[in-house]
Formats: sequence, structure tokens, C-alpha cells
Amino acid sequence: MTLREKQSKFARDVAVLIQYIYAMGYEVTFGDAARMDCQGHAPNSMHYKRLAIDLNLFKDGKYLRTTEDHEPFGVFWDKMGHRWGGMFAKAKDGNHYEY
Repeated sequence: MTLREKQSKFARDVAVLIQYIYAMGYEVTFGDAARMDCQGHAPNSMHYKRLAIDLNLFKDGKYLRTTEDHEPFGVFWDKMGHRWGGMFAKAKDGNHYEY
């Protein structure tokens, strides 16, 4: 699968994730959706490749910051065959969803 094909699949699957989040009574805004440069990250960053997104999660207007807040959505994302930052071994990154 080419990078462009992966990006298209990722975009389609992020749409499914966002619909699921809203169906569960939450809202999201985009954090890092794409990086035009490496912004201090390695060029192999999944954000740089446009295969990762950070989602800002809200419930009843309150910004939810913790990895635990994102967990039900991270588990859903993981079951879709993707990688959720809340399961990173070193530094948990709960609002990070990648291909």
C-alpha cells in the first residue's frame, strides 16, 4: 500500500472514530493533524507523514486531558487495527491516534 493510500484509509478511519466519539456524547477538536515541518520531531514522525492525529476531547464543554479520558476511544481505535498513544510503552500519549 502506498503512503497516499494509507493516508486515505487513515482519514476514512479517523472519520469513523470521530463519529463514534460523538455517538458516545463527547466532542473533539483537532490538535496536531499534520505537520508541515518536523517541529522538533524526526522526519519519520507519523504526524509528518500525515498518519497520526491528536484529538482534544470534551464532555459537557469540559476539556478532558488525561489518557484515561481517551481510553474507551483508544480501545475502539486499537480494535480497528490502529495504534493508540495511550498504549505507548515509554510516554503515554492518550490523545494520539495513528495508523
